[in-house]
Amino acid sequence: MRPNCEKSGLRRQTHHASTRQALYQLSYEATVSRQRGKSGKSRAKAKTRSARVHRLLRKGNYVERVGADAPVYLAAVQEYLAAKVLELMDNAAHDNKKTRIIPRHLQLAIRNDEELNKLLGGVTIAQDGELPNIQTVLLLKAS
Repeated sequence: MRPNCEKSGLRRQTHHASTRQALYQLSYEATVSRQRGKSGKSRAKAKTRSARVHRLLRKGNYVERVGADAPVYLAAVQEYLAAKVLELMDNAAHDNKKTRIIPRHLQLAIRNDEELNKLLGGVTIAQDGELPNIQTVLLLKAS
């Protein structure tokens, strides 16, 4: 988790800049993998993701025409979000001394991250329980 990003505007800008840079790198790798001589498996993997996204964009009746770069960037964004959520879920599982991630860890990962909570605020996750929250008034004062 990012420490105190909301306190410093500079940290927030550098975080967003690094996010943009990571997305650009992912989309660049997906684009370059079609051009360079890579192994069949890695080339098929990158091509399959963007091809699947392209097919879903065309079949979904969102717009009449879909640009060539749109599915590549969208696939890169999806890959980035999946990696971020999995990393946060792993941290939540590790904090609870578990080796297997469960829906509870997904709930903890999303609700404890400010940006993901804003993005997925209206989403209900099955089998996840409630977030631990104790009112400060109820806590015992240290004497």
